[in-house]
Amino acid sequence: MRAKTILPAVAMTAVSMVLTLAVVVMWLGTAVPWPVALVVGLGIDGGWLATLAYERRLAAQGDHNRAVTAVGWSFGILAAAVLIAHALTAEHSAGAWLAVAWLPIAAKALWLVHAMWERTALTPVALDAIRGIQQEARDEAAVARARLRAEAATEETRLTAVTESGARVARVQARTAQTLAGAWSTLETARAGEETGRALTSVTARVTPGVTPRWELPVWGPSEPLAARSLESAPALTDEALDVIVDEIRTSETPALSYREMAARFRAAGHSASEVRLRAAWKRVAA
Repeated sequence: MRAKTILPAVAMTAVSMVLTLAVVVMWLGTAVPWPVALVVGLGIDGGWLATLAYERRLAAQGDHNRAVTAVGWSFGILAAAVLIAHALTAEHSAGAWLAVAWLPIAAKALWLVHAMWERTALTPVALDAIRGIQQEARDEAAVARARLRAEAATEETRLTAVTESGARVARVQARTAQTLAGAWSTLETARAGEETGRALTSVTARVTPGVTPRWELPVWGPSEPLAARSLESAPALTDEALDVIVDEIRTSETPALSYREMAARFRAAGHSASEVRLRAAWKRVAA
Protein backbone atom coordinates (compact mmCIF):
# COMPACT_ATOMS: atom_id res chain seq x y z
CA MET A 1 0.00 0.00 0.00
CA ARG A 2 2.89 2.38 0.69
CA ALA A 3 4.13 2.06 -2.91
CA LYS A 4 0.77 3.28 -4.23
CA THR A 5 1.44 6.76 -2.84
CA ILE A 6 5.23 7.07 -2.90
CA LEU A 7 5.87 5.85 -6.46
CA PRO A 8 3.66 8.51 -8.15
CA ALA A 9 5.31 11.21 -6.00
CA VAL A 10 8.85 10.04 -6.90
CA ALA A 11 7.99 9.83 -10.60
CA MET A 12 6.37 13.27 -10.65
CA THR A 13 9.34 14.77 -8.78
CA ALA A 14 11.86 13.25 -11.21
CA VAL A 15 9.95 14.50 -14.24
CA SER A 16 9.62 17.97 -12.70
CA MET A 17 13.38 18.15 -11.97
CA VAL A 18 14.29 17.04 -15.48
CA LEU A 19 11.93 19.57 -17.03
CA THR A 20 13.18 22.35 -14.74
CA LEU A 21 16.82 21.59 -15.57
CA ALA A 22 16.10 21.42 -19.30
CA VAL A 23 14.11 24.65 -19.32
CA VAL A 24 16.76 26.53 -17.31
CA VAL A 25 19.56 25.33 -19.63
CA MET A 26 17.57 26.18 -22.79
CA TRP A 27 16.21 29.44 -21.48
CA LEU A 28 19.32 30.85 -19.84
CA GLY A 29 21.72 29.20 -22.30
CA THR A 30 21.10 31.96 -24.81
CA ALA A 31 22.00 34.69 -22.30
CA VAL A 32 24.74 33.09 -20.21
CA PRO A 33 27.20 30.24 -20.83
CA TRP A 34 25.54 26.85 -20.60
CA PRO A 35 27.62 25.72 -17.58
CA VAL A 36 26.19 28.64 -15.65
CA ALA A 37 22.66 27.74 -16.73
CA LEU A 38 23.34 24.12 -15.76
CA VAL A 39 24.51 25.20 -12.32
CA VAL A 40 21.34 27.31 -11.87
CA GLY A 41 19.13 24.40 -12.90
CA LEU A 42 20.97 21.97 -10.65
CA GLY A 43 20.73 24.48 -7.80
CA ILE A 44 16.97 24.68 -8.09
CA ASP A 45 16.62 20.92 -8.34
CA GLY A 46 19.22 20.32 -5.62
CA GLY A 47 17.57 22.69 -3.18
CA TRP A 48 14.20 21.10 -3.86
CA LEU A 49 15.65 17.60 -3.42
CA ALA A 50 17.50 18.55 -0.22
CA THR A 51 14.44 20.06 1.45
CA LEU A 52 12.37 17.07 0.35
CA ALA A 53 14.89 14.65 1.85
CA TYR A 54 14.92 16.60 5.12
CA GLU A 55 11.13 16.64 5.25
CA ARG A 56 11.05 12.87 4.76
CA ARG A 57 13.59 12.42 7.57
CA LEU A 58 11.50 14.52 9.94
CA ALA A 59 8.36 12.60 8.93
CA ALA A 60 10.10 9.28 9.67
CA GLN A 61 10.88 10.59 13.16
CA GLY A 62 7.29 11.71 13.67
CA ASP A 63 8.29 15.38 13.56
CA HIS A 64 7.40 18.36 11.40
CA ASN A 65 9.10 21.67 10.67
CA ARG A 66 7.12 24.48 9.10
CA ALA A 67 10.23 26.36 7.96
CA VAL A 68 11.53 23.36 6.01
CA THR A 69 8.09 22.83 4.51
CA ALA A 70 7.92 26.48 3.47
CA VAL A 71 11.36 26.27 1.85
CA GLY A 72 10.34 23.13 -0.03
CA TRP A 73 7.20 24.77 -1.34
CA SER A 74 9.24 27.82 -2.31
CA PHE A 75 11.52 25.66 -4.48
CA GLY A 76 8.45 24.00 -6.01
CA ILE A 77 6.83 27.34 -6.78
CA LEU A 78 10.14 28.62 -8.20
CA ALA A 79 10.41 25.62 -10.53
CA ALA A 80 6.79 26.11 -11.64
CA ALA A 81 7.44 29.82 -12.20
CA VAL A 82 10.48 29.03 -14.37
CA LEU A 83 8.41 26.64 -16.49
CA ILE A 84 5.56 29.16 -16.81
CA ALA A 85 7.96 32.00 -17.76
CA HIS A 86 9.63 29.81 -20.36
CA ALA A 87 6.24 28.83 -21.79
CA LEU A 88 5.17 32.47 -22.04
CA THR A 89 8.40 33.57 -23.77
CA ALA A 90 8.80 30.52 -26.01
CA GLU A 91 8.21 31.14 -29.70
CA HIS A 92 7.26 27.56 -30.47
CA SER A 93 5.19 25.02 -28.52
CA ALA A 94 4.22 27.55 -25.88
CA GLY A 95 1.05 25.61 -25.09
CA ALA A 96 2.90 22.35 -24.55
CA TRP A 97 5.37 23.95 -22.14
CA LEU A 98 2.54 25.69 -20.33
CA ALA A 99 0.69 22.35 -20.01
CA VAL A 100 3.60 20.82 -18.06
CA ALA A 101 4.28 23.87 -15.92
CA TRP A 102 2.06 22.53 -13.11
CA LEU A 103 4.19 19.39 -12.57
CA PRO A 104 6.35 20.81 -9.71
CA ILE A 105 3.24 21.85 -7.74
CA ALA A 106 1.65 18.49 -8.46
CA ALA A 107 4.79 16.71 -7.20
CA LYS A 108 4.67 18.64 -3.90
CA ALA A 109 0.97 17.83 -3.56
CA LEU A 110 1.66 14.11 -4.06
CA TRP A 111 4.31 14.20 -1.33
CA LEU A 112 1.75 15.88 0.93
CA VAL A 113 -0.74 13.10 0.21
CA HIS A 114 1.93 10.48 0.96
CA ALA A 115 2.75 12.18 4.27
CA MET A 116 -0.93 12.20 5.25
CA TRP A 117 -1.16 8.49 4.35
CA GLU A 118 1.81 7.70 6.56
CA ARG A 119 0.31 9.61 9.50
CA THR A 120 -2.95 7.66 9.22
CA ALA A 121 -1.56 4.24 8.26
CA LEU A 122 -2.44 1.30 10.52
CA THR A 123 -0.88 -2.09 11.01
CA PRO A 124 -2.58 -5.22 9.59
CA VAL A 125 -3.45 -6.32 13.12
CA ALA A 126 -5.29 -3.05 13.80
CA LEU A 127 -7.04 -3.23 10.43
CA ASP A 128 -8.17 -6.79 11.16
CA ALA A 129 -9.47 -5.70 14.56
CA ILE A 130 -11.38 -2.81 12.99
CA ARG A 131 -12.87 -5.11 10.36
CA GLY A 132 -13.88 -7.56 13.09
CA ILE A 133 -15.58 -4.81 15.09
CA GLN A 134 -17.41 -3.52 12.03
CA GLN A 135 -18.53 -7.04 11.10
CA GLU A 136 -19.73 -7.67 14.64
CA ALA A 137 -21.69 -4.42 14.61
CA ARG A 138 -23.26 -5.37 11.26
CA ASP A 139 -24.15 -8.81 12.61
CA GLU A 140 -25.76 -7.36 15.72
CA ALA A 141 -27.71 -4.84 13.64
CA ALA A 142 -28.93 -7.61 11.31
CA VAL A 143 -29.98 -9.78 14.26
CA ALA A 144 -31.78 -6.84 15.86
CA ARG A 145 -33.61 -6.09 12.61
CA ALA A 146 -34.60 -9.75 12.23
CA ARG A 147 -35.81 -9.88 15.84
CA LEU A 148 -37.90 -6.74 15.39
CA ARG A 149 -39.41 -8.07 12.17
CA ALA A 150 -40.22 -11.40 13.86
CA GLU A 151 -41.79 -9.67 16.87
CA ALA A 152 -43.82 -7.42 14.58
CA ALA A 153 -45.05 -10.43 12.58
CA THR A 154 -45.91 -12.30 15.79
CA GLU A 155 -47.79 -9.32 17.19
CA GLU A 156 -49.65 -8.90 13.92
CA THR A 157 -50.63 -12.59 13.96
CA ARG A 158 -51.75 -12.34 17.59
CA LEU A 159 -53.83 -9.24 16.93
CA THR A 160 -55.40 -10.89 13.90
CA ALA A 161 -56.28 -13.99 15.93
CA VAL A 162 -57.70 -11.89 18.79
CA THR A 163 -59.72 -9.80 16.36
CA GLU A 164 -61.12 -12.86 14.60
CA SER A 165 -61.93 -14.50 17.96
CA GLY A 166 -63.65 -11.35 19.15
CA ALA A 167 -65.63 -11.19 15.93
CA ARG A 168 -66.73 -14.83 16.34
CA VAL A 169 -67.74 -14.20 19.96
CA ALA A 170 -69.69 -11.11 18.90
CA ARG A 171 -71.50 -13.09 16.20
CA VAL A 172 -72.36 -15.88 18.65
CA GLN A 173 -73.62 -13.34 21.19
CA ALA A 174 -75.68 -11.63 18.52
CA ARG A 175 -77.26 -14.92 17.45
CA THR A 176 -77.90 -15.89 21.09
CA ALA A 177 -79.47 -12.53 21.83
CA GLN A 178 -81.64 -12.86 18.73
CA THR A 179 -82.76 -16.35 19.77
CA LEU A 180 -83.49 -15.19 23.34
CA ALA A 181 -85.40 -12.20 22.02
CA GLY A 182 -87.51 -14.49 19.85
CA ALA A 183 -88.18 -16.82 22.75
CA TRP A 184 -89.06 -13.90 25.00
CA SER A 185 -91.41 -12.55 22.38
CA THR A 186 -93.08 -15.95 22.14
CA LEU A 187 -93.50 -16.09 25.94
CA GLU A 188 -94.89 -12.57 26.01
CA THR A 189 -97.35 -13.41 23.26
CA ALA A 190 -98.42 -16.55 25.12
CA ARG A 191 -98.90 -14.62 28.38
CA ALA A 192 -100.87 -11.85 26.74
CA GLY A 193 -103.04 -14.20 24.68
CA GLU A 194 -106.68 -14.46 25.76
CA GLU A 195 -106.97 -18.21 25.25
CA THR A 196 -103.72 -18.87 27.11
CA GLY A 197 -104.77 -16.71 30.05
CA ARG A 198 -108.12 -18.53 30.22
CA ALA A 199 -106.40 -21.92 30.22
CA LEU A 200 -103.97 -20.90 32.95
CA THR A 201 -106.81 -19.49 35.03
CA SER A 202 -108.79 -22.69 34.73
CA VAL A 203 -105.79 -24.71 35.85
CA THR A 204 -105.00 -22.56 38.87
CA ALA A 205 -108.61 -22.14 39.90
CA ARG A 206 -108.91 -25.82 40.83
CA VAL A 207 -105.96 -25.50 43.16
CA THR A 208 -106.92 -22.20 44.77
CA PRO A 209 -110.65 -21.55 44.38
CA GLY A 210 -111.64 -17.91 44.09
CA VAL A 211 -108.15 -16.81 43.14
CA THR A 212 -107.14 -16.01 39.63
CA PRO A 213 -103.39 -15.52 39.76
CA ARG A 214 -101.53 -13.73 37.00
CA TRP A 215 -98.88 -15.80 35.23
CA GLU A 216 -95.67 -13.80 35.36
CA LEU A 217 -92.80 -14.22 32.94
CA PRO A 218 -89.54 -15.67 34.26
CA VAL A 219 -86.85 -13.20 35.15
CA TRP A 220 -84.41 -12.61 32.30
CA GLY A 221 -81.30 -10.97 33.74
CA PRO A 222 -78.59 -11.36 36.37
CA SER A 223 -79.50 -13.42 39.39
CA GLU A 224 -78.08 -13.43 42.89
CA PRO A 225 -75.88 -16.48 43.62
CA LEU A 226 -76.84 -18.67 46.57
CA ALA A 227 -74.72 -18.30 49.64
CA ALA A 228 -72.31 -21.17 50.05
CA ARG A 229 -73.21 -23.41 52.95
CA SER A 230 -70.47 -24.63 55.20
CA LEU A 231 -70.01 -28.38 55.51
CA GLU A 232 -69.43 -27.99 59.25
CA SER A 233 -71.87 -26.28 61.57
CA ALA A 234 -69.15 -24.89 63.81
CA PRO A 235 -66.19 -22.80 62.69
CA ALA A 236 -63.29 -24.92 61.53
CA LEU A 237 -60.55 -25.48 64.08
CA THR A 238 -57.02 -24.38 63.29
CA ASP A 239 -54.31 -27.02 63.03
CA GLU A 240 -52.76 -25.89 66.32
CA ALA A 241 -56.08 -26.06 68.20
CA LEU A 242 -56.89 -29.41 66.59
CA ASP A 243 -53.49 -30.79 67.64
CA VAL A 244 -54.05 -29.68 71.26
CA ILE A 245 -57.51 -31.31 71.47
CA VAL A 246 -56.34 -34.56 69.83
CA ASP A 247 -53.33 -34.77 72.15
CA GLU A 248 -55.46 -34.17 75.27
CA ILE A 249 -57.96 -36.89 74.29
CA ARG A 250 -55.23 -39.34 73.25
CA THR A 251 -53.28 -38.97 76.52
CA SER A 252 -56.34 -38.80 78.75
CA GLU A 253 -55.80 -42.47 79.62
CA THR A 254 -52.83 -44.72 80.09
CA PRO A 255 -51.88 -46.35 77.82
CA ALA A 256 -52.69 -43.75 75.13
CA LEU A 257 -55.90 -44.23 73.20
CA SER A 258 -55.91 -45.60 69.68
CA TYR A 259 -56.97 -43.50 66.75
CA ARG A 260 -60.47 -44.99 66.56
CA GLU A 261 -61.10 -44.44 70.30
CA MET A 262 -59.71 -40.90 70.11
CA ALA A 263 -61.88 -40.08 67.02
CA ALA A 264 -64.99 -41.40 68.72
CA ARG A 265 -64.39 -39.36 71.90
CA PHE A 266 -63.46 -36.32 69.74
CA ARG A 267 -66.83 -36.33 67.96
CA ALA A 268 -68.69 -37.25 71.15
CA ALA A 269 -67.25 -34.12 72.76
CA GLY A 270 -68.97 -32.04 70.06
CA HIS A 271 -65.87 -31.17 68.10
CA SER A 272 -66.01 -31.15 64.29
CA ALA A 273 -63.22 -31.83 61.78
CA SER A 274 -62.88 -33.77 58.58
CA GLU A 275 -61.45 -37.25 58.67
CA VAL A 276 -58.42 -36.15 56.68
CA ARG A 277 -57.55 -33.29 59.07
CA LEU A 278 -58.23 -35.44 62.14
CA ARG A 279 -55.94 -38.23 60.94
CA ALA A 280 -53.24 -35.68 60.02
CA ALA A 281 -53.46 -34.18 63.55
CA TRP A 282 -53.19 -37.69 65.06
CA LYS A 283 -50.01 -38.35 63.04
CA ARG A 284 -48.48 -35.04 64.14
CA VAL A 285 -49.08 -35.52 67.86
CA ALA A 286 -48.30 -39.25 67.86
CA ALA A 287 -45.03 -38.84 65.98
